[in-house]
Amino acid sequence: MTDQAAIEGAIRTLLTAIGEDPDRDGLIDTPARVARSWAELSSGVSDDPSQHLTTSFDVDTEGLVIVRDIDFHTVCEHHLLPFHGRAHIGYLPSGGKVTGLSKLARVVEGYSRRLQVQERLTAQIADAVHDRLEAQGVAVMVEAEHMCMTMRGIRKPGAITVTTAYRGSIDKAEFLELLRA
Repeated sequence: MTDQAAIEGAIRTLLTAIGEDPDRDGLIDTPARVARSWAELSSGVSDDPSQHLTTSFDVDTEGLVIVRDIDFHTVCEHHLLPFHGRAHIGYLPSGGKVTGLSKLARVVEGYSRRLQVQERLTAQIADAVHDRLEAQGVAVMVEAEHMCMTMRGIRKPGAITVTTAYRGSIDKAEFLELLRA
C-alpha cells in the first residue's frame, strides 16, 4: 500500500526543485494525480504473482505450451522511467499439469506492477512458472524498449533489449523457432 500523502508531498518538492510552481494552473492537482498513478504502478509490490498459477488442469499433453506477445509496461528502478514490451512464455508440462493461459499473462502483469529491471522481471516469471507448475522446463523471453534510452542519455528510440531465462529441461531451439513462427 502506498502512502498517498507522502507521495503528494514529494511531488510538490520535486516540482519546486525543478523550478516549477506546484500551485499554478495545470500543476495544482498534479501531486494527487501522480500519487494515484504510483499507487497503480506499484500495486504488485506486496502481491505474489505466482499465486495465479495455483489452479491447474490435467491434460494429456507432452508438447511445449507457449503464450507469446504478452504486452506489459513497468517502471525501471534506476531512473523511474517506464519500459514496455512483450513477454513470451513457454513451458513443458510435467505429468500433463497445465494452467489457464490467462494465468501466465497475470503473472507477467503482477511482476510488472513494481519497480523492475528487465533481467529480474524475466527471471521472476520463469521461476514462478517453473516452481508453481512443477514444469519439466520453462523458457521466457522478454523484449522491451526502455524510456531511459529513448528520452534521455543516448536517446535511441526503438532500441529493444532482449532477455531470456531458462529453467529445467527445455529445448531452447524449439522455443526460439516457435517464437519466430
